Amino acid sequence: MSKYTSIEICAGAGGQALGLEQAGFDHTALVELEYLACQTLRFNRPNWNVINKDVKIFSATGYKNIDLLAGGVPCPPFSIAGKQLGQLDERDLFPEAIRIAKECNPKAIMLENVKGILSTKFDTYRYSILEELRSLGYQCEWKLINSSDYGVSQLRPRAILIALKTCYFEFFTWPEKNNTPPPSIGTLLYKEMSTLGWDAKTWAQQAHGIAPTIVGGSKKHGGADLGPTRSKQAWAALGVNGKGLADNPPLIGSNAMPKLTLRMTALVQGFPNNWQFAGKKTPAYRQVGNAFPPPVAKAIGESIFKALVSYDSQKTTKKRLESEAA
Repeated sequence: MSKYTSIEICAGAGGQALGLEQAGFDHTALVELEYLACQTLRFNRPNWNVINKDVKIFSATGYKNIDLLAGGVPCPPFSIAGKQLGQLDERDLFPEAIRIAKECNPKAIMLENVKGILSTKFDTYRYSILEELRSLGYQCEWKLINSSDYGVSQLRPRAILIALKTCYFEFFTWPEKNNTPPPSIGTLLYKEMSTLGWDAKTWAQQAHGIAPTIVGGSKKHGGADLGPTRSKQAWAALGVNGKGLADNPPLIGSNAMPKLTLRMTALVQGFPNNWQFAGKKTPAYRQVGNAFPPPVAKAIGESIFKALVSYDSQKTTKKRLESEAA
């Protein structure tokens, strides 16, 4: 058991939860509305306390003084692919995240969203979020993070909001970028592409770049394909047919441009090869595409963990010195 605990809202298929687990946090509760995503969480981590509930009716009063509140609140209100209604969109859950913070009083908060929320259109709204958190005793900062800087084979820019109680914030630093670039798509997927005997060597050599951002779509829009026209063109430049997902890797002797399987898209998102997703191909792919890459969550989670450890160590040392002086 870790010395630090967490609650996660909008947990999805567990990308952020997995990364934070790897960073050292024990999940006290994971709240997720979608039934299949809850099944994914329960299958991969039977010990996790998964709560299948709308965040709007979840109460955190029973989780007082948790160490970390985390979540990937819905992106559509701020996505450039949508109407960008922001706080006027009923799917905006930043107010619920702040309510939950008031209820459980965490030492740290980590919220993730699309980079659209950092646009000038939402300057006033971002400021209002920071002001509310400051009134609760937090120091806060937004930062744009590129997932490729932390070992993920796609750019996938994400807006990250970090808030820590003032006494902890001075010990927090954003994680350093990896010294080495992420693996190319060819390197990352070569083994999977070769599973059924297809000779993937030439393909892997040509697929020497990283992927465009994987998108999961929504229930109303988007199927199991790799995104809009521009994304499909970027995939084609990597030798991948983005017009849908394949059920299996390419067969031996195939001359067609290969499609990705669900497993391959999960690898591009940074999930481990043994992470399983509940549901048929389209809803399972939606879970993958909407996930927060585990390696990025791990890197930021480690920085939060270190801040908590540093403060606690300083506090312990101070008490010891005071005791010795007495």
